[in-house]
This record gives sequence, C-alpha cells and structure tokens, in this order.
Amino acid sequence: MFQPFAEQMHNAMPSSHAACLAIRIDRSAGRSLAEQISAAIGDAIRDGRLAPGARLPSWHDLSVQLGVARGTVRVAYERLRDQQLVAAAGAAGTRVASQQAGAGTRGHGAPGRLAIPARPSTRPAVFQVGVPAQDVFPFKTWSRIMGRAARTAAAVPLAYPDPRGEPALRAEIAAYLSFARGIACDPGQVLVTTGYAGALAMALRALRLDGRRAWIEDPGYAPTRELLAQSGLRPVPVPVDDEGLDVAAGIRHAPDAALAVVTPGQQAPLGMTLPLARRRALLEWAASAQAWIVEDDYLGELQLQGRATPALASLDHAGRVLHIGTFSKTISPALRVGFMVAPPGLAEQMGKSADTWATAPAPAVQLAVAGFMREGHYLRHLRRVKRLYAERRRALAACLRGLDIVHQEAGLSVLVRLGDGVDDLQLAEQARTAGLGPSALSWWCAGPGQRGLLLGVSNVQPDVLHDSCARLAHVLGAGR
Repeated sequence: MFQPFAEQMHNAMPSSHAACLAIRIDRSAGRSLAEQISAAIGDAIRDGRLAPGARLPSWHDLSVQLGVARGTVRVAYERLRDQQLVAAAGAAGTRVASQQAGAGTRGHGAPGRLAIPARPSTRPAVFQVGVPAQDVFPFKTWSRIMGRAARTAAAVPLAYPDPRGEPALRAEIAAYLSFARGIACDPGQVLVTTGYAGALAMALRALRLDGRRAWIEDPGYAPTRELLAQSGLRPVPVPVDDEGLDVAAGIRHAPDAALAVVTPGQQAPLGMTLPLARRRALLEWAASAQAWIVEDDYLGELQLQGRATPALASLDHAGRVLHIGTFSKTISPALRVGFMVAPPGLAEQMGKSADTWATAPAPAVQLAVAGFMREGHYLRHLRRVKRLYAERRRALAACLRGLDIVHQEAGLSVLVRLGDGVDDLQLAEQARTAGLGPSALSWWCAGPGQRGLLLGVSNVQPDVLHDSCARLAHVLGAGR
C-alpha cells in the first residue's frame, strides 16, 4: 500500500518548508508500521528534503492520510524525538529539529580532529558531556530571580555598564571562591567574561605572548588549542597520565614555554585531580621561568568524592596563576557567564583589557547570577547535583557491568576505552543517530592518540538508563 505524503506536507508547512515526500506502508513487511513511518520521515530529514523547523502533520492528520491508528503515528514521532530529529513544541506542533544529531561531522578533512562535536538543538542527549542536569534545576526560583534582575537592570540610568562586570556579581564570586575554592582575592581581581573562551581570549590579549610556546594537556579541550594558535602562540601537547598533567614531561619538551593551560581540579576529559606534588612542581616552574599558568577550573567544584580540592591559585604566592571558571556546568551553558581572577599584579592590566574589549555579558544576566548566589540557591543546588551525579554515575557503571562493557570513571563521565583500530569518531556519530550523545576521546587529543567514548552522567535518568545502555551496546557491537 502506497500513500502519498507530499500533499499533506504542503498543507502542514509553510511553502518554504514544503517537501516532495512519500511514505510507503507495507503491512506484510517484517517491520512495524510505526518503524516504517519513522524511518521514512527520518530519511527525509537526513537527506534535507524536510528542512529544519518544518512542521510535521498532527498525529490525527497523518493517521487519516496513511490509514493507520493515531497511536501508531504517535509512536513513530516518539522514535524520531528520541533520535533528536524532531522536537515537540506544544501548541506549535512537532517540528524538525533545527540541527539534527550527527549533523555537521562529515566532509571536514582529517577525521574531525578539530571539528566541534555535533550538539542537539533542543535538549541534551543522553550521555552528552559538559551539560548540567535538566531535571533538577530550580527553574521557578531562577525565573523569579531573572525577572527581578531584568527589572533592576531596566531601572538603572542609561549608562555604559562596568566592562569588568557588575560589582554585585564580582563581590559574590570573590566571596564564593574564598571558602569554596580557597582563593584569597578581592572583587577588584575578578572580571566577568563571556564564558571560558571570553576569559581565555582576554588573558591572551593582555599577556601578549605572540610567538611563544604554551603547554596544553593531551588529551585536553580542543577549542583551547585552537584559541591559543589563533592568538599567535605555539601549543605544545604535554601528556596526561593517571595523576594529570606530567609536569616533568612539559619541562623536558618546552622548558621555555610562556604559558601552561591546565585543568587541575578535574582533568578535562579524564577526570583525575592534579596531586599536591605536581601542583607545587608546576608553580615552581612558572616562577622560575617567569611563565603564566591559566587554571581552567573545569568541574573543580563538582568533585563527587569528598570536598572539592582547593584551586591551584590558592597555592600561588608568586602571582603567576590566572584562575578561570564559569557557571555553564552548574547553572546553564546558555548564560555564557564566566569569570577570571587575575593575580594582584595583573588586575589593573586585565581591567584595561576588559575596558577595550567589553567581554562581560548583559547586566541583567549578571545580576540574576549574583542574586542566585547571594540568596543561597547556588550552594544548595551544587550540593544537590553532586549527590545526584554520584548516584547516576554508580547506576551507569552498574548497567555497563551488566552488559559486560569495560569502563572506568572519568569525573562526571564514564569512559569506555576502545582499541587503536576503532574509529571512535565514527562510533560517536552512529551513537548520535541512535539518540545518544557520547564524546569521542580522540576529539580531545592533539594528535593520534587514545580511542574511546566518554559518557556524561548528568542527564542519565533512571527511566532511560537501561534502554540507553542497550542502544550503546548495540553501537559498540556493530563497531567492533
């Protein structure tokens, strides 16, 4: 039985999204009707015949058009939603996702080495790394504080805001860092930035290290390598072992480096904490070489076992460490709110750089974060998510053990290592087509290196855990 779909799609969508499609229903086939419908629409989306944002027919309309039960269409749409191909928009109906999972990873030269991993357009995918839990954030409280902050910002006399950031937020950050991360600083050393990248870019502009070499962790955050290179520095990959950055190897490879970018709290992406001996060795090298250290406090406040280790900057007596943090992993990445703590001797210089480049987010957003911290919601939220993430990591590990999938803890992720001959980038893409969002370990490597899949634990909810692990096992089985 062949049912045309083109007329229905023309009626349901704006002319700019109309597509010439057909859904073939074969009741004698081995696949269910829901599978046939979801496969046909999924192929149309992947092929570009259904444009991003296009509205699909309602369950009722499509069921009448195809001569199937409305529940069958509902199941088909749920399958497409699980694959991150469509998104339910309430009264606006079901629409094609603005960026499909797995898109944008083909045709970019060497196997995606420097390509940013595909990101779901609506909600974080299961196992996606680097996003906070979506189901436990106090949205009502946050909405109330955001509304109040917007009204406060609107009532301020029309003038340019402080390019270093709102004083209220800088004061809250300084107070928080003093007891939570052990950093003795005053608000004058704190600069609010547009995320981590904004802070790093501002630091590099102010330090003026063009042509010099810079240590980077390997594996480490790929955009850091890119930003250093674009800023005129020469990145030098330094290996990471079971204790984090191998400081001795860095000194052997590039003793004259002018900068080191490290993640000592929880190494990105492997999760280990840099021990005290290596911290001291790193600080001694920086003081001796008159080099700078950028401490990327990646997940430093979200260590799941015991109290968070004090920041590297808390041990810095020579004024060589620039501490960078964000609220992306604890509140929301959509805020794009980061901060930098400059050493006392650099605070004025960094302030001038901020005055030139104006990197701080909108005042209303900053005032909302300040209020969230001042009223105690931030610390309560951190305590809650730390317990939740620990539970979810244990549950994920138990599920993987039950499927005989060898793995290891990696901070807020679980790492499934793969053999050298396995293309983890391709496996990650296959996982995204199955509605999952793991990160390929090789994406984090500066050159040919380790292979594996990093499974973020923050959004692994109990009701989807076993199904998600089963889908992952299928992907791994097909790739080996």
